[in-house]
Amino acid sequence: MFRPSCLAAETVLMVSITMVTVVHSAATEPAHWSRFRGPEGTGISRAVKVPVNFGDGNVVWQSKLPVSGHSSPIQWDDRIFLTGAVAEGDRVERHVLCLDTKSGKVLWDKTAAVVPGESLHKMNSWATPSCVTDGERVIAFFGAGGLHCFDNDGSKLWSKNLGTFPGGWGVGASPIIFNEMVIQNCDAEGKSYLIALDRKTGSEVWRTPREAKPRGGWSTPIVIDVKERPELILNGEFGVSAYNPNTGEPLWNCNGFNGRGTPVPVWGNGLLYVVNGKSGDVYAVRPGGRGDVTQTHMVWHTERRGGRDLPSPILVNDCLVAISMSGIATGYDASTGEELWKERLGGNYSGSPIAAGGRIYALAEDGSVVVLKPGEKFELVSRNSIGEGQGEIFRSSPGVVSNDLLIRSDSTLYRVK
Repeated sequence: MFRPSCLAAETVLMVSITMVTVVHSAATEPAHWSRFRGPEGTGISRAVKVPVNFGDGNVVWQSKLPVSGHSSPIQWDDRIFLTGAVAEGDRVERHVLCLDTKSGKVLWDKTAAVVPGESLHKMNSWATPSCVTDGERVIAFFGAGGLHCFDNDGSKLWSKNLGTFPGGWGVGASPIIFNEMVIQNCDAEGKSYLIALDRKTGSEVWRTPREAKPRGGWSTPIVIDVKERPELILNGEFGVSAYNPNTGEPLWNCNGFNGRGTPVPVWGNGLLYVVNGKSGDVYAVRPGGRGDVTQTHMVWHTERRGGRDLPSPILVNDCLVAISMSGIATGYDASTGEELWKERLGGNYSGSPIAAGGRIYALAEDGSVVVLKPGEKFELVSRNSIGEGQGEIFRSSPGVVSNDLLIRSDSTLYRVK
């Protein structure tokens, strides 16, 4: 680990109690799970009663999907949105689905595009990026299948062709909404860029070239507030970068350690925490700089040799947890980067963990869910399983609706209480 140097009393009382109650309610009321990894893109839910021990008996409903894919479910009010694909010969239909949160019934299933099936990595799908919604429209990205916007009733509002995305890997980056724009990472082997479109019309607002020869566009941006200015943060093949989300202007970049750049950085305690994708040091960056900030704003970096990292890290209080594809979970002191513990969870992990009620939920590819209590020591809370023995593959990230979990496999969506 390395750290660079570089009003009557009763009325007043009742008002106070009311205010405390309102504040407490506002702090604990679960928000819409409106995008990949929740409303802020950091995997954190404000729900406090998410189940800890569960199995098939806790399944409220399960919905067999008419499509296949690895995108994570998102939710707004009584609707859940996700994507999928259906292969028809050498052409692939790209679909956007809307399901009812109470029953799991498919309310509508719309074909966004039908294009040739591009080459994929064996672990990827033609519908891996998750949708994003603002409560009025839902937007989905399919790489070579384009970017598409539907209203809540399934009427298509606009579409945008964003290129072919060569490379044989497929895509994974989900769109996000910032103010009046939808922003999409378009990294690929070849011409790569970051683009912002008007979320209502699909017209281009800005486009910014990315690094030369990136490996692929798998990481989803997040937007953070730094010294009263917003910064769009995006991990990549060569490290983490920041942009002005209003204009696309590059702000700063910090070199990473070993490529890929798939995991989404996590934000908290005034720092960005980044893992590379391939084995290489986990590191913390202080945002707000200009230009190359590798030497000035990297606060710490710690050796990480747990194999490939596809899941994004998760931050709970002062504990940063990263889970490798091979199921090795490591806890770090978020302030110093000190490794606190390392434990093998069992199973393989592709989807990113989430956190609720101070606990971490990690979904393995076989449908098992490990619940951890992060801290200075490793604490396993429970081991659970959904869809066991049904031949499903779980490569998505869980979602939260009210206090229930949404868990998606390649073929089925589950609501678990």
